[in-house]
This record gives sequence, structure tokens and C-alpha cells, in this order.
Amino acid sequence: MFSKKMLWGSLTALVLLTGTSGVTLAEMPAHSSQTSQFQRIEQPLGLKVGVAIGGLALIGLELWWFLLYKSSES
Repeated sequence: MFSKKMLWGSLTALVLLTGTSGVTLAEMPAHSSQTSQFQRIEQPLGLKVGVAIGGLALIGLELWWFLLYKSSES
């Protein structure tokens, strides 16, 4: 049904298409004089990287489980 080459190509295209497009839309200008009920909380870079890697690992695990896992009953 799916080949590994097609799967990796699709994942690579997805990462390249969505890699940086949403980041700039969410940023607030630094000179904004508008008061808001929310405060920006700066997070350490290590935490951001860890959450991103953890999320990618879970996505990879799901893809492996549902697309590539071969049960021993067959």
C-alpha cells in the first residue's frame, strides 16, 4: 500500500511546507501599545526543542504503528 520511499517523501514535504509558515503569523509586535489580558511567558530553548522532538517522536510512533507494523499472526 505505502512504500517507505513515498512515506518519507511525504513527511519531508510536510515538514518543508509547514516548517516556518505559522511562526511569523503568531508573533506580536514588540512596540504594541495595546494592553492585553494575556502575558507572554518566555520558555527556555531546551524546553521548546524537547517538546518539538517529543511531538515528532510520537508522530513517528503512530505512523510506524498504523502503517509499517507487521503482526506476527499473519
